[in-house]
Amino acid sequence: METIGLIAGNGRFPILFARAAKEQNIQVVAAGIKGDTAWHLKFFVSELRWFQVGQLAALFQYFLSQGVRRVIMAGQVHPRNLFDTTVNLDGEFQDLFRALQDRKADTIFSAVADKLHQQGLELLDSTFLLKKYLAPRGTLTRRGPTLLELDDIAFGKQIAKTMGGLDIGQTVVIKNKAIVAIEAMEGTDRCIVRGGGIAQQGAVVVKMSKPEQDFRFDVPVVGPQTVRHMARVRAGCLAIEAGKTILIDPLKTMALANKAAICIVSTP
Repeated sequence: METIGLIAGNGRFPILFARAAKEQNIQVVAAGIKGDTAWHLKFFVSELRWFQVGQLAALFQYFLSQGVRRVIMAGQVHPRNLFDTTVNLDGEFQDLFRALQDRKADTIFSAVADKLHQQGLELLDSTFLLKKYLAPRGTLTRRGPTLLELDDIAFGKQIAKTMGGLDIGQTVVIKNKAIVAIEAMEGTDRCIVRGGGIAQQGAVVVKMSKPEQDFRFDVPVVGPQTVRHMARVRAGCLAIEAGKTILIDPLKTMALANKAAICIVSTP
C-alpha cells in the first residue's frame, strides 16, 4: 500500500483528501498543526501527529520515520502565526525565514517545498486525487447571473488575476464595477464579510487562481462556509474558475446557494 504524507491545515480540504486517498487504497500519514487542523481528521488517516508551527525538523523526521516519500499540503495555516511572538521556530525554520526575500504565500510555500526536496520528500499537486471536485464550467446554481453581475464578473476577473499575479490574494469583492474589497492575508471568508458589509447587498465575489498557479499549494477552494458568509452579507453572486477551483461538498454548497438565491458561476 502506498503511503502519502499530509501536511494538514484548517478547513475541510485535508479531510476531503484523506477520504479520497482511502477510496484508492492509499495510506495517509498526517501532520496536524495545533490550533488549525480539525481534530476529527484522525478518523480518516492511519496516523496523525500534532506539531506546533515552526517545528520543521520534527515534521521531516516524522514523515521519514513513517516511510513517507511523497507529501501534499491541504488547508491553510492561520496567518497570525507569522507575527505570533510565542511561536518558537526551530533551526530549519529559522534558516528558511532568513533566506526569504519576502513573506508572500508563494515565497514561503516554495521555500518549504525546497526544504522537503532536500530531505528526499516530493511535494505533490494537492489536487491529484481530487479531480472530480474541480469546478465544472457553467452556471452551477438554479439562478443565473444578471447582466450587471456578468459585467462585475468580467471586471472582477481582471482584478483578481492582477492581484494573484502579485501574490496578494485570490478573491475580490465587486459591486457596480467598484472594487469593494481585495483579499490579503485575512483569507477569503473575512474578505467576503468585509466587502459585503461595505456593499450592503448584491456584491459579486470573484475568486480566481493565480496566473502561474502552483497546484502544490494555495489552490482556490470554496464550499458551504463560503456561501454562508455570502448569505450573511446578502452578496448575490460567486464567480470561480473552472477546472482550477476545488468545490468542497458540492451538493451542500449548491443547496445553500439556491436557498439564499446566490448565483455560482464557473468561468473558463
